[in-house]
Amino acid sequence: MLEKQIVYFKDLGNIDYKTAWDYQEGILNKNVDLKTEARKKGADKNPFLIPTSHHLLFCEHPPVYTLGKSGNIDNVLLSDEELDEKRISFFKTNRGGDITFHGPQQIVGYPILDLEKFKTDIGVYLRNIEEVVILTLAEYGITAGRSIGETGVWIDADLPGRERKICAIGVRCSRWITMHGFALNVNTDLNYFNHIIPCGIQHKQVTSIKKEIKQEVEYEEVKIKLKRNFELVFEVDLVDT
Repeated sequence: MLEKQIVYFKDLGNIDYKTAWDYQEGILNKNVDLKTEARKKGADKNPFLIPTSHHLLFCEHPPVYTLGKSGNIDNVLLSDEELDEKRISFFKTNRGGDITFHGPQQIVGYPILDLEKFKTDIGVYLRNIEEVVILTLAEYGITAGRSIGETGVWIDADLPGRERKICAIGVRCSRWITMHGFALNVNTDLNYFNHIIPCGIQHKQVTSIKKEIKQEVEYEEVKIKLKRNFELVFEVDLVDT
């Protein structure tokens, strides 16, 4: 039996978006540099011989809207002045996807993985992230799934007018090193989503675990379940750092 790969886990706690972004970039760039150096030496044939490292970061952000590199700024329905007034930050990012919100009582997960040591297929990677969240929601009695052609985790995706997105996903991949990730609404104030067109998708709702089960859930408990399901789906061992 092959030994499971190690993924280093770190909970960054409540951290502003740009600081977390820079932290991710630092890890990604270190891994990319290792690959570049190996290629120069002609030692890049076996990815397992290159000492890149895998990481999973959890955090919670102060209120912020982030726009993906192919996103439409018109999906932000507030002016700069209104954003300032409501104390909501805004960033244009280098991830995929459109506009989304991060804020209190939402778990943001940033996997930084070398996919050459897993499977070099972004579609498979995204489906695996979705599966981690789907399994976690099932532990709360929530039946979630996927929506054809739309990344993320949904509830009642096949019932027109009742579709509800509970987890947004947007990633970046450089030399098969991933960054950015997922945002799962736990006890999130969903009113923040009224000021954007979430993910650029019209006429579909956003929801949270709290809204679905009609009671507040233990935030830290959800993290534990996500970590366990991440280990299960990606077939890795998480090591706290």
